[in-house]
Amino acid sequence: MLKAWKWYQHCLSSHPVKTQIVSSGILWGIGDIGAQYITHSTATNRLPKSQNVGVEFKINWKRVAITSMFGFGFVGPVGHFWYEGLDRFIRLRFRLQPKSPRFVATKVAADGIIFGPFDLFVFFTYMGFSTGKNVAQVKEDVKRDFLPALILEGGVWPIFQVVNFRYVPVRYQLLYVNVLCLIDSAFLSWIEQQKDAPWKQWFTSFQPSKERGGEV
Repeated sequence: MLKAWKWYQHCLSSHPVKTQIVSSGILWGIGDIGAQYITHSTATNRLPKSQNVGVEFKINWKRVAITSMFGFGFVGPVGHFWYEGLDRFIRLRFRLQPKSPRFVATKVAADGIIFGPFDLFVFFTYMGFSTGKNVAQVKEDVKRDFLPALILEGGVWPIFQVVNFRYVPVRYQLLYVNVLCLIDSAFLSWIEQQKDAPWKQWFTSFQPSKERGGEV
């Protein structure tokens, strides 16, 4: 384990962007496998015992590849420059002492207001188009999934980011996030796979009636 950590540190020092891209892609792929398993187990448990006997879990490798590409193409490169740039911007623009409460709070707020919603929007949009849906279908998927994911993640993610921005060196902050993304990617993939699950209707019930169904 120590050798693996030293090897990662070497890769991160020599090829920071490439290392972040590869690690993000791998972790997001593993997270999607977890989401598929959770979805399979939930669906199987809902079946009568006479019907769920012998129902095997089969990994959808096409979906794993699609989700991994999101990690490779977006989370890795964008996340690398986001955390590096965010730290530099707040230190120079606001002249706050690194690791101070105001410094950490400002970074958490910026991450939650800017990067968090943008990341969710890109994820659900990408997943829609990558599965062959048209613009109208993707728009409906985003309307269905974006708000529930934003609210549920918004209640937990800031806590993790306080720890990240307070105690983790900048160069390792994306690694910290990527490890959490092992869970987060499973969560987002699970959200996306739930389609029109009844529990999502609770969130959309707060939207104006015109947005929900064109009613006045």
